[in-house]
Amino acid sequence: MPELDQAQPAVAPGAWTLASSEPDRPALIVPGEDPVSYGSLAAAANRISNALRGMGIGSGDVVASLQHNGPQHFEVLLGTGQIGVYFVPVNVHLTPAEIAYIVADSGAKVLVASSDLARSLEDVAGRLPERRYVTGEPVPGWAPYAALTAGVADTLPAARVNGWWMGYTSGTTGRPKGVRRPVFELEPELVIGAGTGYLGGFGLVPGPGVHLVCSPLYHAAPCHFSLQALHLGHAIVIHPKFDAEAVLADIERYQVTSTQMVPTHLHRMLRLPAEVKGKYDLRSIQVMLVAGAPFPPDEKRAAIEWLGPVVWEYLAATEGMVCRVSPAEALAHPGTVGRPDAVQLLDEDGTEVPTGEAGTIYFPAQVPFEYLNDPAKTGAAVRPDGWATVGDIGRLDEDGYLYLLDRRVDLIISGGVNIYPAEIEQRLVTHPAVADVAVVGVPHPDWGHQPVAIVALEDGWTGGADLAASLDAHCREGLASLKCPARYEFRESLPRTASGKLLRRLLREELAP
Repeated sequence: MPELDQAQPAVAPGAWTLASSEPDRPALIVPGEDPVSYGSLAAAANRISNALRGMGIGSGDVVASLQHNGPQHFEVLLGTGQIGVYFVPVNVHLTPAEIAYIVADSGAKVLVASSDLARSLEDVAGRLPERRYVTGEPVPGWAPYAALTAGVADTLPAARVNGWWMGYTSGTTGRPKGVRRPVFELEPELVIGAGTGYLGGFGLVPGPGVHLVCSPLYHAAPCHFSLQALHLGHAIVIHPKFDAEAVLADIERYQVTSTQMVPTHLHRMLRLPAEVKGKYDLRSIQVMLVAGAPFPPDEKRAAIEWLGPVVWEYLAATEGMVCRVSPAEALAHPGTVGRPDAVQLLDEDGTEVPTGEAGTIYFPAQVPFEYLNDPAKTGAAVRPDGWATVGDIGRLDEDGYLYLLDRRVDLIISGGVNIYPAEIEQRLVTHPAVADVAVVGVPHPDWGHQPVAIVALEDGWTGGADLAASLDAHCREGLASLKCPARYEFRESLPRTASGKLLRRLLREELAP
């Protein structure tokens, strides 16, 4: 990989500025392929912008992307991001019907898809936009990606306007909805400054750096952090999917300075054999961002002991950021997700709960948003004063640190007592046999509901009565007996989205009598 410029600009330059000032600077790196420079990336994005404008697509319109991780994701994202167009990334693991729903619900006028994914959509083609382009091998009914920009100028478009990434909620609680923010008549660089400025709180600053993407780019966190890192001037190393040892190898190979993961990824990395973990030099890592699921304090401590004080956790959703917690704060306040600048914890009547008690977390939305085509959902989540919630439940301690307990929809009420599945899962995942675990509430004639644990095992372990007894004993050593699962079921794997979010709803439906 070419050496990165060692200059440290005071503000984030943005991808287009770097394309002009340092066109040969590496922007995107796919292992085994030639790096894509800032100049080449900006030229491709400009062609997309100008091509879309030529089709009459502009501010407020929608372009959908159904792509595996790769450079084309960034080309389309940047291309829509300077002409006021909404970029809608679609989960590549959805069924054709689910994909067609999102594309149609978003109102997309253009769809760009990887060839294997495009080929799977033949039965729903009538619900897709007429303008659709395929990357990779040809697919009947789809134009080649190159045709989108054939003969189009690669110069900056006139009257540039910042566009938005419009993600669809993961669907862990039901059918996904688009989170749409208003298009402001602002040049992209003005919005870039605000977006990258927040990253400074994690220690991510303009200048030399390498950011590793090992999660799906259709998901909010890896997409946003990699885009902002790109605007900071960092090269982006793109992995097609998460592979624990491949991540370690490329941290050493490319001298990666930052990355973003979910707790499941770190769990898998921590469980690697000691000789594998010790094989690679990881000292280049300065910031490892972790979010998307509860992060057991014991595992976070183990990660910090292994990697150093570089593991930052944060609480966020597609709807907005709530808070972050530094490695030092995490060790001093085990289990916290940070000390928010502004947060409200409310009971079901909308009254703020006392310190130490559980309440629904409300946060001020940094940018106003609505759920597309669902005013009722918007009204339930966003108050008139701009404070919003995604249904997470937490508590504040006397020092103002926030502790995430669970989502309201996942809460188990047993005999009138609130039981939070995440708390039980964080205890069980520390048992050496447990590779993954989910706790859900199932109906009980006397108690209303009772918790049941569904466990995926590490290699070499076998489920059965003896292991269930061991797990129960392990659980009771750390939790009150009323929180311990009534029974344990063993599976090869649990239903998770590719970004690591647990689809607990599917398990509840499966176990319901």
